[in-house]
This record gives sequence, C-alpha cells and structure tokens, in this order.
Amino acid sequence: MTRQRIEAAIAVKQAILADQDLLDRLQAATEACVATFRRGGKVLFCGNGGSAADAQHLAAELSGRFYLDRPPLFAEAMHVNTSFLTAVANDYGYDHAFSRLTTAMGRPGDVLFLLSTSGNSRNVLAAAVAGKKAGCTLIAMTGRSGGELGELVDILINIPSRDTPRIQEGHMLLGHILCEDVERHLFGPSSQA
Repeated sequence: MTRQRIEAAIAVKQAILADQDLLDRLQAATEACVATFRRGGKVLFCGNGGSAADAQHLAAELSGRFYLDRPPLFAEAMHVNTSFLTAVANDYGYDHAFSRLTTAMGRPGDVLFLLSTSGNSRNVLAAAVAGKKAGCTLIAMTGRSGGELGELVDILINIPSRDTPRIQEGHMLLGHILCEDVERHLFGPSSQA
C-alpha cells in the first residue's frame, strides 16, 4: 500500500509537469502576486481543513521568508483569528466565515487565493464573490475539475487528480514554487538550485 501511494503521488507530479497550460497559469499567478506586492498590496488565503493548513503554510512562506533573508511580505491566511471565525460562524453561519473578512480586508489589486480540493466549498465560493466585488485578483487552487470555483476566478490552478491527499500535495508543490519565484523576482536569485 505504501509503494502504491508513493507511485500515485509521483504520477500526479508527472501529470503536472506534462501540463504546460497549468504551468503557464502558475506563472500567471506568480506574476499577479509580484505585481501586487510591488504596488504595496497584500495576498490573502482561505481554505478549510487541510486546505486551511496549506493556506496558512503558504502565507507564512511569503510573510516570513522562503529561501532569502529579506523584508516580510503582507500575506495572511484569513482563518487564523479564531475569535473572528467562530463569532461569524455563530452569528451569520459558516458560509460567511471568509466573505466577511474578504470584504473587510480586500482592496482593488490584492490577490485572494482560494483553496478547495473540490472547488465547491460554500464559504470559499462566498469569499470569491466578495473578493471579486472588492476588486481582488482571484486565484483558485483545486482538484481536476475546478468545481464551481473554477468558473469564478481569474486564474485556476487545478491539480490533475480527484484524490484529496494527492491534490493537497500538488497544491503545496506548486505553492512552494510560487513562493520561491515571488521571492526571487522581488529580492534576487534564490540561494538554492
């Protein structure tokens, strides 16, 4: 079973590598982030469960550092304020957990990453609608189909798999590449090969 899971993970990564259109969309996402940071904007992330953990991880790579010792970038995962999250879920319903914060934080030219392996998470879809109204560039990280989210966003990074763990592994692979490339464009060459 272990060998099969590793082979499945490798197969997804090979499918990503063979999909030039997907790699071009990743490059477009990188360029959107670079442009936003150069204008003094911010990059916001949202997702549920494992996707929340991935959103927080990627935000930390940008706001802290990746390879380079450099100034911090304004990147934040919108679920980290548990008092806000639980109050909104209690008072308005969990479907509004990210959309209210997107409305409060999102500004024209900001980037909003929406992580959902299915592309159909109600609260992430609501955040996309709020982000569009706020003038954010919307980037979705999903599984193969893109779900409903794929129809709402400016850039779709859809991992060629229907298996949630493989999709999330793909999100982290491409997310790390994006973070490294953003850092390199803004602050100089990476110290790693």
